Amino acid sequence: MINIVATNGFLHLFVGLVLLFAPLGLIFYREVWFIPTSIFLSLFGIFWMTGLFIVQPNQTSVLVFFGKYQGTVKTNGFFWLNPFYSKKKVSLRVRNLESDVIKVNDQQGNPILISAIVVWKVIDTYKAVFDIETLEEVDPKTGIKKTKSEESYQKFIKIQTESALRKIAHTYPYDNIELDQDGAEVICLRSGIDEINRSLASEIGERLLLVGIEVIEARISNLSYSPEIAGAMLRRQQATAIVAARQRIVEGAVGMVKLALDELKDKQIIELDDEKKASMVSNLLVVLCADESARPVINAGSIY
Repeated sequence: MINIVATNGFLHLFVGLVLLFAPLGLIFYREVWFIPTSIFLSLFGIFWMTGLFIVQPNQTSVLVFFGKYQGTVKTNGFFWLNPFYSKKKVSLRVRNLESDVIKVNDQQGNPILISAIVVWKVIDTYKAVFDIETLEEVDPKTGIKKTKSEESYQKFIKIQTESALRKIAHTYPYDNIELDQDGAEVICLRSGIDEINRSLASEIGERLLLVGIEVIEARISNLSYSPEIAGAMLRRQQATAIVAARQRIVEGAVGMVKLALDELKDKQIIELDDEKKASMVSNLLVVLCADESARPVINAGSIY
């Protein structure tokens, strides 16, 4: 990208106005030769002022001279350049795009619905304008083709974002319910959101940097199972959660039973044979693992 320093527009505006009102000189010079000269100067003044243009803050103007790229004006203000230059405005402001919700398969082959929000800005105006196939629209009134550079790279960003989403979804599972049984940490779409967002931003950034666009942030905005399996997956999650909870309860109950037996033995409160220990263990496990509160039965006689 070539940075062009344009000349001050107010000086050239004054020159253009002087040329535009040149026919007023006929008031002082009534010579015949001055009539066509003043008309020519007036028309030239109109042409001269077509070189005036304004660059807003955080916007640029890409200059093309008969099909050849000349440079980009990045400084904001009121300027003048050769009227034969064609100027294309390109914004450097930060913008965001939300992709459509698409259906893809995760690493395990489950269909999911996913979408993303991408925060981006143009950093190379030349690539953003000339390295992307430009969309054209025919004006129905005049029949003249108009290029739509802005829509061109926005469409490009949307397509590349969806492509990156598909790749990320194929790389990670939706959840780690069936993958973390051994205690190892598994990154998934649902729980490893920070890692997934970094991977998504990197994937989209590599694709968009080719056309002069920088990805500031990318994050998943929608993530869910596809409707046809959502009910089944919900039941699977509930069943897995119940099994995991029961496993924790049993582990805790066994520990409490062992602690009770050890305390009884160490403090010599009561001597229990193997049969009574088995009965005590059974009763304690029933009490500790039951869903409802236990209803104790008081034995008024001897335990023997």
